Amino acid sequence: MNKNGSGAIYGLGLIGALVYYIGHATTFWIGVLGFLKALVWPAMLVYELLAFLG
Repeated sequence: MNKNGSGAIYGLGLIGALVYYIGHATTFWIGVLGFLKALVWPAMLVYELLAFLG
């Protein structure tokens, strides 16, 4: 069991990402892609951060 609360932070981030991506979707399939992106948003965030830091 996770005792430091990071699961709750991830859950809130997941919900926020779902709202953002699905809210900006113009078609059903873009909404599906948004759902998939919302599941992996931490990996994308870390990748972009590392790319920025060089």
